Amino acid sequence: MRNFDIMVQNRDRRIWDLAQGKKVPAKIDDSNVPPLPTTTASRGANKWMSPADELKAFKVDPRFEVNLFASEVEFPEIACPIQMRWDSRGRMWVSCSTTYPHVYPGNEPDDKIVILEDTDGDGKADKSTVFADDLQIPLSFEFGDGGVYVSEEPHMSFIKDTDGDGKADYREKVLTGFGCEDSHHALHDFVWSPDGDLVFRESIFHHSQIETPYGPVRQQNSGWFRFEPRLHRLTSFGTYHSTNPWGVTFDDWGQHVASHPIYAQAFHALDPVYPKQHSRPAGLRAYSGTCGQEFVDFKSWPKEMQGGYVKVRYKPTNRVEFHKWKKTEFGYDEEYVSDIIFSSNLSFIPVDLRYGPRGAMYVCDWYNPIKGHAQYSLRDERRDRKSGRIWRIVPKGAKLATPPKIAGEPVGKLIDILKRPEYRYRYWAKRELRERNPQEVKVVLDKWVGALDSKDTRHRHHQMEAVWMYRNIEAENTKLLAKLLDCEKPEARAAATHQLRYWHASFKDGDARLRKAANDKDPIVRMEAAIATSYIGTPKAMDALADTTKHPHGGHLAYGMRSALGAATMLPHWQFNHHLTMNNAPLRKFISEFAKNTKIAPDAHYSAKDAQFDTQKNLKVVRITAVKERMLYDVTHFEVKAGQPVKLEFINPDATPHNLVIVKPGSGDEVGLAATRMAADPETAKSGQYIPKTDKVLFHTKMVPPIAGETLRFMAPSEPGEYPYICSFPGHWTIMKGVMVVK
Repeated sequence: MRNFDIMVQNRDRRIWDLAQGKKVPAKIDDSNVPPLPTTTASRGANKWMSPADELKAFKVDPRFEVNLFASEVEFPEIACPIQMRWDSRGRMWVSCSTTYPHVYPGNEPDDKIVILEDTDGDGKADKSTVFADDLQIPLSFEFGDGGVYVSEEPHMSFIKDTDGDGKADYREKVLTGFGCEDSHHALHDFVWSPDGDLVFRESIFHHSQIETPYGPVRQQNSGWFRFEPRLHRLTSFGTYHSTNPWGVTFDDWGQHVASHPIYAQAFHALDPVYPKQHSRPAGLRAYSGTCGQEFVDFKSWPKEMQGGYVKVRYKPTNRVEFHKWKKTEFGYDEEYVSDIIFSSNLSFIPVDLRYGPRGAMYVCDWYNPIKGHAQYSLRDERRDRKSGRIWRIVPKGAKLATPPKIAGEPVGKLIDILKRPEYRYRYWAKRELRERNPQEVKVVLDKWVGALDSKDTRHRHHQMEAVWMYRNIEAENTKLLAKLLDCEKPEARAAATHQLRYWHASFKDGDARLRKAANDKDPIVRMEAAIATSYIGTPKAMDALADTTKHPHGGHLAYGMRSALGAATMLPHWQFNHHLTMNNAPLRKFISEFAKNTKIAPDAHYSAKDAQFDTQKNLKVVRITAVKERMLYDVTHFEVKAGQPVKLEFINPDATPHNLVIVKPGSGDEVGLAATRMAADPETAKSGQYIPKTDKVLFHTKMVPPIAGETLRFMAPSEPGEYPYICSFPGHWTIMKGVMVVK
């Protein structure tokens, strides 16, 4: 840090000289930066092996053969490979970082994305091209919109080849502000969801604040993001403390699978009010050190493996494992079966796993005698910045698949690939279709849906693929989704309920459909309904979430329900809302347990006197919420009758204190100015209340802190008129206001 500080001072001095019109040298003078201190080897390193010796050390499942696809011997540019992707032409792209774990003072990052090709089909790469060579620790990347989205903390960049020479010449910072506290845990795991969103995540120690056209998006200490490129909308979800959560994919029905947690589909509820997080997945399976997964769906693989999945782990042991994927009472879980590759050589560090176009599986090997980042000095000279291997796994004697053509194919042929059982073919086809004209795709997709054979054993799956494809191109087909919501197959109903979170407003009976799903006999459908409520965020959605508590729940289902309850969109609907739970024992119990565990007050100071007030037949109940980060009330007008009992529940999910002060007609500005003048008094400012002592104030809450609320109970004035209400925090009252009309 000393050297970085000196270099910053040198650049700061240069900026001041330029601002004052002084002449400066073309190159910044860093001659005052001292040499870096020497580092000591704090721990022992693992054994280094050549690629040939490493292969000999593998213990391989006898059903498979393993060969070296590429290594630093033939291709020095693939040193320190991190992730792999296959393009529409059947070429492997690899992101590599010799800069990791950070840039040394005085150096420039020179990380790469390299294209590897097997031009003669012998299972070994024979051609290498550097697509980009000026990246900074590209932990992940994915194709899209004619280029490549790349993780470069604190940015998500977009790079593109605009002149057709095969090298990136265009660069854009799409989003910035992601955490960069620890490059080990920075933005990673870029993957397109089945319905066309770019999903990614970051891990522990990070604090992110990303400016977007829809407002800032904040997250800390691990969580997921969903990016919609066409709308440039970023959404944060599923945040909770987790470590080293690498690796992500989706099963046949779009169920999200990751590492920490394994069954990530249950973690899709929108985030709580920042900086709160969802609870940790106690009792639910989660792993650190898992870096990639692929479901087995190529026919060339053993029959007994079909439907299971393969994953790579570098910690605590170095393996390529096979697991069964099974449905449990309240979610999905894995069951370890065996190893495909096991190595006692701890320099073998598998960090990604991908099927290739013909059904061979490829393992990205960050080969390094130093395992870990914080366990050793960041400048430990034993860090290997030259090695990198890609291994290829093939079932013995199997006839590999002939992949469908994707690049440049007509829309109709690409859409027909959605019938293929292989997930990767469907994934690549949808990725290609997103590059085509959306209107043209929709016309062909409409015809394709109409021609589907209802007797096909995968008919419901084909329909679901169509729903996903519609959303990929920002189109809708609510009639098709309605069929799936009501169909006989629970996996299809669950996937359809997941989509209901996005198309809910397009249904005339959207609330009824959500509530039906919340009462479905299948637990995964109920889980999807619970999570969907956090995206819809209405009182009717709260009714659906309440219904899920009437049915058996536990495990992942209960976690999804709790997370939805704690989401920023749902908190205002139940916190301090005694009326919601007074006649619903299951919901009252569920909320009580959740509030206790998360230290959220469900209903503050509810006394016998309050209960008596609330039993009045003509009671008017009003709920007003501070609009997060906008300094507004969500309700700016409500009506009561003269002398009517009023229960006003004020919720503040914002990061700033707010209150609600009801004043006499015409006195809103007068009371607001008086409150502002109070800020000049040190004692008043210290208390932070700002309620002027005047008979113009009729009723008021205290200054409600972030993520809290207060309930006012009062009799409406006997005189009809318009009674303003304001937030009397100095300055807030100028825009944070509304009117109570007494009739």
